[in-house]
Amino acid sequence: MEKVLLITGDAAESLEVLYPYQRLIEEGYDVHMAAPAARKLQFVIHEFVKGFDTYAEKPGYAFPADMAFEDVNPADYIALVVPGGRAPEYLRNNEECLRIVRHFVEADKPIAHLCHGPLIMAAAGALDGRRASAYPALAPDIRAAGAEFVDTEALVDGLQVSGRSWADNPPWMREFIRILRSRR
Repeated sequence: MEKVLLITGDAAESLEVLYPYQRLIEEGYDVHMAAPAARKLQFVIHEFVKGFDTYAEKPGYAFPADMAFEDVNPADYIALVVPGGRAPEYLRNNEECLRIVRHFVEADKPIAHLCHGPLIMAAAGALDGRRASAYPALAPDIRAAGAEFVDTEALVDGLQVSGRSWADNPPWMREFIRILRSRR
């Protein structure tokens, strides 16, 4: 069975982790979740509240990571998923996390990143010269990383698929799975 890696951490957006995790399992992939440590992670829920300038955050699901970043051999995986939430704010400083992302970029393997996930992609140098979608507040970060920001639900740029938030999960995953199927 082909394996897909999902990298995340505490304060990741629940729907951005669990939707692709379950959807890829449903599609027949063996999905492994990696984080800074192999332990139970605490996810969050981001709600869009009328009258708020940004989203509100509430506690979400707790879910176990299968392995620590340092134990990941990225060569074992055919694709990578990088969800958003607040986790990418600190994961982008983790050298083991960046090592993993760089492998997928250099090996030209499919990568799906969503919401704040492109912060990790930018830190790994994986956005320069590309086009990417993200949570709209990250437009300056995307541009600073050398990419063109596109405000859309599912942007395909080569083998990278990006989107704005958990609200874009269905079209974002549909495009990613289309790429994975084409490579079988």
